[in-house]
Order: sequence, then structure tokens, then C-alpha cells
Amino acid sequence: MTKSNFKNTNEEEIKAYIAKNKLDAKKSDTGLYYVIANEGEGARPTCDSNITISYIGYLTNGTIFDQSESLEINLSVVIEGWKEGIQYFKEGGEGILIIPSHLAYGKTDYGSIPGGSVLIFDILLTKVF
Repeated sequence: MTKSNFKNTNEEEIKAYIAKNKLDAKKSDTGLYYVIANEGEGARPTCDSNITISYIGYLTNGTIFDQSESLEINLSVVIEGWKEGIQYFKEGGEGILIIPSHLAYGKTDYGSIPGGSVLIFDILLTKVF
């Protein structure tokens, strides 16, 4: 499949996931979907902020591929979907990022994540520094 085919397939998969789970998701210009359960009240990160985040990453079928209670990382080194999406939250914010493959790992397999996959992250942004 070409990148544009994944974009269309991912879009359909994301819309079906949102409908099935009755999510009130917003879509950015890049194709990222996000749900803000709580925006938070602290500092808002920039694309090169250091953050501490708790998250669970899973596929639309519910298969968990990664999770952390307290990951410290710089936003400059994460996938594009995180780089953009985490900036919608302030410290203490929580929600869901639904990331199409073109903002994640594209058509490349990455560990247990098949190429072309939509990635979903439940996140809690605990610290921005």
C-alpha cells in the first residue's frame, strides 16, 4: 500500500473507532485526532520541551504495544503525532491521541507495531520542564 492508501484506510479506521467508542474527538489539519478529557492547568509544552508522561499505547483492536507510568522524554525525539498532540495539553492534562500512521511510523513495522497502523495513546501529562 502506498502512503496515500494508508491515509485513506487510517481515516476510515479512526472514524469507525471514534464512533464505536462514542468519543468526542477533534481533528487537526495534519490528520491527528485528539480527545481532551482535562486540559490541565500547568505549563503548556512546546515541541522541544522535556516532559514526564504516563501513557498506554494500543492499536484500534485493543492490543497494547507500550505503556509507562512515568516516562521522561524530550518532545523533539518522539513521533510527529506526540510532538503535535501533547502540545494540546497543559501540565496535569489528560486525554487520548489517535494517530494515523503518517504521523507515527508510516508503512514501516516498528517492534510489535505493524506498518500502516493507527496508534492510540491514553495520556496524562504530569510535568513540563
